[in-house]
Amino acid sequence: MKMPNHPPQKPALAQDPRLQQTVQSYEAGLKSLHERKFEKAKALFEKVVGGPSKELADRAAMHLNICNQNLNRVSTTFKSPEEHYDYAISLSNSGDYEGARNHLDRLQKQHPNADYVWYGLAALDALQGHAMEAMKNLEQAIRLNPANRIQARNDTDFQGLFDDPRFTELLYPESTGDSVGLRPRRT
Repeated sequence: MKMPNHPPQKPALAQDPRLQQTVQSYEAGLKSLHERKFEKAKALFEKVVGGPSKELADRAAMHLNICNQNLNRVSTTFKSPEEHYDYAISLSNSGDYEGARNHLDRLQKQHPNADYVWYGLAALDALQGHAMEAMKNLEQAIRLNPANRIQARNDTDFQGLFDDPRFTELLYPESTGDSVGLRPRRT
């Protein structure tokens, strides 16, 4: 008995790398959506819509609409830069560091001399473990408003930097002996 020739089998959908990537993007998009990280979710769902699965694309399109509606609602105008800043800080406090950074970066471009924006960027960098960027932004905030030095001394957002000697030097320049008037003059 002779076996009929069968065409080569296509790989199962579970083994298709494009489909696997699409499913991962969809799942990550759902997670971001539930965390209210609409920008991130939108980008992920856009990948899924262009993917190989019609069923996932249809679901992603529905979630994409939800993201767009929330982004349109969130992107309302703010009455003042301070109100916009408060919104960015609320995002940071809720764990949406990406959203907070987007708003703080926008504020920094619009108001480059607003010390509180530089301070907010420094705190966000510190929370994310970016020590050098945090100190650079905090230095600018202090340059614009020396009172930020005192505020940062007690701000728990900078807790991860408290043991860093460079951070200590930034917050307590008088203890390093380099400040004007701390060293006696020799004549």
